[in-house]
Amino acid sequence: MAQVELLVCTKCRKGQDIPDDATRPGAALHAELSGKTLPDTVTLRAVECLSNCSQGCSVALRGGPARWTYVYGNLDTDLADTLLDGATRYAATPDGLVPWRERPEHLRKNCIARIPPQEL
Repeated sequence: MAQVELLVCTKCRKGQDIPDDATRPGAALHAELSGKTLPDTVTLRAVECLSNCSQGCSVALRGGPARWTYVYGNLDTDLADTLLDGATRYAATPDGLVPWRERPEHLRKNCIARIPPQEL
């Protein structure tokens, strides 16, 4: 299994007018994930912005220059286990391409972008 990163946007406001000092939905999602036991193959990282503000909380899954990268949106804290399941399945592939029917349903329906490997 490959080592992969789960990048969580902590600045998203999920389309809401939230004061700057309030906990944002993306930060809450990151905190929820931080409290979970992560697979050894998954590294969780907070990022400032994934520029997907209109699609709610967003994350990216990446695993190096020879793997596809995915961006997912419309996430919330109740989907933390779904994200970890998807990240585990992603890490288990040689190129990051999890067969569509094997992806968690939310990830099938809320893929914002699929970015080709650098070494394509």
